Amino acid sequence: MPLSAIELHRRGVEAANARRFAQARQVLDAASARTDDPDLRARIDGTTAYVLAQTGRPAAAEQLCRAALGRAGLRAETVALLSGQLGTLLMHGGTLAEAGSMLTRAIDTLTAQGEETTELANCLMNRSVVRMQQRELGLCVDDLERAVAVYEANHDEQPLAEARHNLGYAALLGGDLVTALTLMTRSRPTLAATSDLAAAISDLDRAEVLRDAGLTTEAENLLAHVASQFGAQRMRQARAEAEFHLARSLVRHDPTAAERAARAAARRFLALESHGWEARAHAVRLEALHRSKPQRRRDPDEFARTARALDRAGFHTEAIALRLDARRDGMGRLPRIDDTAPTPLRLRAHEVRAARAAASGHDRAALREAGAGLDLLTAWQQSFGALDLQASAAMHGSDLMFAGLSAAARLRDPATLFEWSERARHLSQQVAPVRPPHDESLAVDLAELRMLRAELSGADWTTDARVRAVRDRVRERQWSMTGSGPTLERLGLAEAITLLPPRTAVLSYVFTGSTLHGMMVTASGATIVDLSWAKVRAALDGLRADLDMAAMTRGGLMGAVTERALTARLRLLDAALLAPLLPTASSADRVAITVPGALGGVPWGMLPGMSGVPFTLATSVSRLLGRRTHSRTRPSTIGFAAGPRVPRAEEEVDRAASAWNSSGTTVVTGATATVAAVTELAAGSDVLHIAAHGRHAVDNPLFSGFELADGILFGYDVDLIPRVPETVILSACELGRSSVRWGEEALGMTQVWLHAGSSCVIAAPVAVPDDVAGELLSAVHTGLSEGAAPAVALARATDDTGLSAPFQCHGDGF
Repeated sequence: MPLSAIELHRRGVEAANARRFAQARQVLDAASARTDDPDLRARIDGTTAYVLAQTGRPAAAEQLCRAALGRAGLRAETVALLSGQLGTLLMHGGTLAEAGSMLTRAIDTLTAQGEETTELANCLMNRSVVRMQQRELGLCVDDLERAVAVYEANHDEQPLAEARHNLGYAALLGGDLVTALTLMTRSRPTLAATSDLAAAISDLDRAEVLRDAGLTTEAENLLAHVASQFGAQRMRQARAEAEFHLARSLVRHDPTAAERAARAAARRFLALESHGWEARAHAVRLEALHRSKPQRRRDPDEFARTARALDRAGFHTEAIALRLDARRDGMGRLPRIDDTAPTPLRLRAHEVRAARAAASGHDRAALREAGAGLDLLTAWQQSFGALDLQASAAMHGSDLMFAGLSAAARLRDPATLFEWSERARHLSQQVAPVRPPHDESLAVDLAELRMLRAELSGADWTTDARVRAVRDRVRERQWSMTGSGPTLERLGLAEAITLLPPRTAVLSYVFTGSTLHGMMVTASGATIVDLSWAKVRAALDGLRADLDMAAMTRGGLMGAVTERALTARLRLLDAALLAPLLPTASSADRVAITVPGALGGVPWGMLPGMSGVPFTLATSVSRLLGRRTHSRTRPSTIGFAAGPRVPRAEEEVDRAASAWNSSGTTVVTGATATVAAVTELAAGSDVLHIAAHGRHAVDNPLFSGFELADGILFGYDVDLIPRVPETVILSACELGRSSVRWGEEALGMTQVWLHAGSSCVIAAPVAVPDDVAGELLSAVHTGLSEGAAPAVALARATDDTGLSAPFQCHGDGF
C-alpha cells in the first residue's frame, strides 16, 4: 500500500533534519504529488524550500516560500510556519529587517495558539540569530532563554544543545569569552552525536571564540576544516561563511591571505544572491587590502557602496566600522560612536582617531586616543585570569599599542617612552590571577592527554578528534576557574628611578613595528638611543639555526666553522643592541632588560657586552620593582627531577644537588620521576631543577611541557600546584622559548611559571649540550647555596666555568 502524503512528508522532514538532502527531496516531491490539501502542500513546500536553501539554491527556496504564502485559505498555523521558514531563509541571505518581521509574525501567531511547541522555539531560535547579527544582544538572549525553556519542557535534547550553544555565541558577541567557551564546549558532545555536519556548525562558531582569544592558528585550522566539510556536502552558504570568518581571523596577521579569502567568500555569496553576506565579505576585503598595501589610495566610493549595502542588510555595526576605516587617512568626519557600542567597535574608533592624529603630526593627541583605547581594553581584560586569555586580549590592542609606541618614540621624551614601554610589557600581565582550587577533573583530563600524546607519538597529535575534545575541556575549565584579582599598577619613570636598587640599570627596548629604540634608565636619569632595526633583523635571521647547530656540532672542522658563524652573528647583535647603550650605564654592575617579542630569541648572556654582568629578563619594570616588598632569603628546600631519555640527566641533578649538602634536598629520577611526583616536589620546594626533554608548542604554549616517566607535564599542570617554587631551573631544550603574538606579547613555559607565582625562571630558548648544561647549572647551584641571587649565580657560573650558553634569568633574577 502506497505511503500517504502525510507519512511521506514526515519522512522528508526526518531526512532533511539528518541532512540527507537528496533523499529528502525525493520523498517530498512524492508527497506533494499525492495531496490536494492546501495546508499540507504548503508545509511540504516549506520543507522543500529548506532543502533547496541547504543545497545551494536560496533564491528558488525563497520564491517557493513566497508562492506558498500567497495561496488563499491557509490555516493560521500554516501561515505562521511558512513565515518562520521564509524568515529563516532571509536571515541566511543577510536580509535581516524582513527576516525579523517574518519571524515575529510567526512567533506571535504560534504564541496566540497557547501551546509552547517546538516549532515556536525554532522560530525564537532563528529570530535570536537575526537579533544577534543586529547586535540587539539583550533581545537575542531573551529569545534564546525562552527557546531553552520550551525545549527543556518538550525534552528536545538536540535543539536544546543548539540553543545553549547560541547563548554561548551571544556571550562571545558581548565580549564574555569564558562563558562563550563554556557553553559551546558543553553543548558540542550532543551536537556531534547528531551528525558530523552538526559538529562542524558548532566548530564554526567555536573557532570565532578561539580567534577572539588570539588563538588564531587553532581557529584558522578549524575554519579551514569545517569549510572543506561544508564544501563536500555542497552547503555553499555555510562554506562561504566559514571562509568569511577565516578571512576575519587572518586580517591582522596575514592581510594578503585575508584579502584572498574574503574575495573568494564574496564571490560565493554573490552566486548565492546572499547580498548582505557579500557586503560583509567585501568589508573584510577592504580592511585587508589597506593593511597589506597601506600606501594604496582608498576608493571612497567603494567604501560608501559597501557600507550602504551593510546598512540595507541590517549589519549596522559593521557599516560603522567600515566608515571609520574609510576616514582613517583624515578625510571627512567620523561617524558618532555611542558608549554602549560593542567594545571592538569602540576600540576601532580609538585606532582611527589615533591614526588621524599621528598623520596630522599631533603625537600628543595620538597618545591620548591610543591610551584611551587601551584603558577600554584593560577594563574588559580585567575579567580574565587565565594566562592565555590575558595574553591573547593584547591582539585587540595591537594597533593601539603600536600607534602609541610610534608617537612616543617620535616625541623622544624619556618619561613618555618609558610609560609606553611599560604599557606594552604590562598589557598581558596587569591582572593578577586568582589561583583556581584543585580540580580533580582537570587532573584526569591532563592524564588522558598524556596517554594520547604517547599513543600518537610521531603524528600531529593535536589533530586527533579525541585530543581536541579533551583539550577543549581542559581549556574551558582553565578559563572558567581561574579568577582575576587586582590590577597591577604601572610605575612612571620618576618612580622607577627612585625604586632602582644601587648600581642597577634598566635597559628597555621599544619596537614600534618598523623602528627599534633603546632606553637606558639609571639612578641619574634616562637616555634614549635610536637603533638599527635593519641590522638587528639581519643578525636575527638564522640565529636560532646557528645556536642549534652549535649545540650539535661541537669540536672538529664543522664545529669550528659553526662556532665562527655564531660568534660573528653574536658580535653583530652586540654592536647593534648593546654597544650604543651600555656606555651610558658604566656605574651599574647589574642590568634588568625588558624586550619586545621581536627580540624574544636573543641569547643575551652570550653577547660579548654582557660577559660577567648579572642580568634578568624582566616581564616589566613595574613588576620587577613594584613587587619587591621583602629581601630574598636563602632557599631551604631544593627539589631535583630527571626525565627519561636524557643521557646525563641523572648525573646533572646529582652533581647539582651535591652543591647544597643539605637535608632539604630531594632528588627524583627514573621511574619515580612521574608528573604527580614532580608536581608534589614543586609544591614543597623553594628551588626546583628539572633536567628533561622539553618541547615548545608554538600553536598553544600552555601545552608546552617536559617529558617525565609517565608522560608530559604540561603548562596547564602548573596551575594544579598549590604553591610554586620561588626559583625554577628548566634544563630542557626549548622551554625558555616563547611564542611572539601580536607584536609585544610573549607566552611560553617560562611565563607559565611566572604567572603562577614563581619569582625567577632560569631557562634556555634553544638546545644546550647535556655536558654544558650539567657543568654550568651545577655551578649555578653553588652560587645559590651560598645565598647569591639567581642572576648573580648564573653570571658567576659562566665566568667560573668559561662556558657560554643561552641560559638566562626570566622575571626577577635579583
